[in-house]
Amino acid sequence: MEIFWFIPTHGDGKYLGTGHGARAVDFDYMTQIAKAADSLGFGGVLLPTGKSCEDPWIAASALIPMTQRLKFLVAVRPGLMSPTIAARMASTFDRISGGRLLINVVTGGDPVELAGEGLHLSHDARYDMTDEFLTVWRKALQGEEIDFDGEHIQITGGKVLYPTVQQPYPPLYFGGSSDAGHKVAANHIDVYLSWGEPPEQVKEKIDVVRKLAAEQGRTVRFGIRLHVIVREKEEDAWKAADELISYLDEDTIANAQKILGRFDSVGQRRMMDLHGGRREDLEISPNLWAGVGLVRGGAGTALVGDPQTVADRMKAYEEIGIDTFILSGYPHLEEAYRTAELLFPLLPVAGKQEKRAGNSYISPFGEMIANNEIPKAK
Repeated sequence: MEIFWFIPTHGDGKYLGTGHGARAVDFDYMTQIAKAADSLGFGGVLLPTGKSCEDPWIAASALIPMTQRLKFLVAVRPGLMSPTIAARMASTFDRISGGRLLINVVTGGDPVELAGEGLHLSHDARYDMTDEFLTVWRKALQGEEIDFDGEHIQITGGKVLYPTVQQPYPPLYFGGSSDAGHKVAANHIDVYLSWGEPPEQVKEKIDVVRKLAAEQGRTVRFGIRLHVIVREKEEDAWKAADELISYLDEDTIANAQKILGRFDSVGQRRMMDLHGGRREDLEISPNLWAGVGLVRGGAGTALVGDPQTVADRMKAYEEIGIDTFILSGYPHLEEAYRTAELLFPLLPVAGKQEKRAGNSYISPFGEMIANNEIPKAK
């Protein structure tokens, strides 16, 4: 099981939808989160993309020397970037970081934001262009000289001179819940991502993508993007969930839902359907809570509960084919520690034993008792 964390370059705080309890996400804070994730044993971090975020390539590049083993899941944007330039960026990042780049393919789901970036294609046309983009991108990083004449992309004599550390190229991650998105995943993607829907709904998408990929002679791995609210006691976790949205008023929720409603993303619509813009009945599957999606675009659900319960819910996703979990929690620095300390001992986390063995001589102990005795584990 791979477990990633999140660098909140679009803001962070103790509560959603309010400036109360907010904190500045400057480079020092990003560094604190990245170093925490690195030392705690998370396999990587996702950096978000879009006009509400700091640029992910610049932020991730700055964090390379601040970390040792952490991988960075960074977005390429078909239609907003040339595929050969994006391939060159990936090669440079992968080489400088020593093979620590992962690629998040983001086609985009907000037509208004995309128009502001100069992209005016329809939903399905964007996915057709993404297919062309990835065809060029993959060939370029495998050392081919590219002559490509597509409906959306035309390249003559394109070439990337420097190879990536990871071969044949850094792994491709991608989420798309529409038929067009499933087709792109089957043709190109290494790890298909779903937002946190109930397991039976996620399984439906997994089955579709797996079948389409098999028809192309390919295999695909699967991941999920979730928030997590874990506490030592179940009731404390649900209390924390309620507190997270305690400053939301109905006008704030309605305005957020109006903005999100303009998206043509099928995945975003599925997220919105889970809660319907209402505070009532937010537990839409056992321990799966849709409160985050009342005001947040994209990943809108959280696993809520005590450590064993949350671990069991994650294992339920693992049983249907999920092996990568991209998690986050508010605030992200404190919740990185809480998630690692409470969940990792209960899960088959990749690299966990190696990480513990390397640090067993210095921790974990707790504070010495009377300056003389090492505390016992309970």
